[in-house]
Amino acid sequence: MLDFPATHRNREVIGDVLGRVFPTDRKVRLLEVASGSGQHSVYLADRFEKWVIQPTDLEPEPVRSIAAYREYHGVENLEDPKLLDVTQTTWPVGTGYEGLLVINLIHISPWECTLSLFRNAPGVLKPSGKIYLYGAYKRDGEHISESNVAFDRSLRESNSDWGVRCLNDVTEVAEENGFQLSEVVEMPANNLSVIFARSPEPSP
Repeated sequence: MLDFPATHRNREVIGDVLGRVFPTDRKVRLLEVASGSGQHSVYLADRFEKWVIQPTDLEPEPVRSIAAYREYHGVENLEDPKLLDVTQTTWPVGTGYEGLLVINLIHISPWECTLSLFRNAPGVLKPSGKIYLYGAYKRDGEHISESNVAFDRSLRESNSDWGVRCLNDVTEVAEENGFQLSEVVEMPANNLSVIFARSPEPSP
């Protein structure tokens, strides 16, 4: 079981936001992209017992970690993890999800992942489905803190295709794929929770 310390610090506040965005009194199917260790998935499945969460990741090692956490904690509303490359043309995860959860992916991946994320989202979400993003973002082209400047620099030094993205650019991609920005929540450690909803159909 992989252990990412940041999950212990942010899982409760992420859960607080998600508990407002999605119903907690009925079954809700959620797809998590890039679940990593699986610690967020397990925490959310345990906290919100009526939710059914499908975790995924690109690499076999995180998928094994998710499965180990799932077995250890015995959370029955957490599905078996699946391998998923976000840049695939189609995602082998089924359809009809009410939410797409994306925690700490946008800045630790090539920009193509963001483009593919929003291209594929309409095919897996219900018409009323929402996308939840969590992580560090610029706003109007500017970093929101000095610590994020340093964080962005360290990301780009690790991989030139990574980096803190501008929320304006992400929003533009979302709009091109039929989503609109519905809420931005400031989170601890200069992170943001960002919620996108399907754009309303134009009137005839």
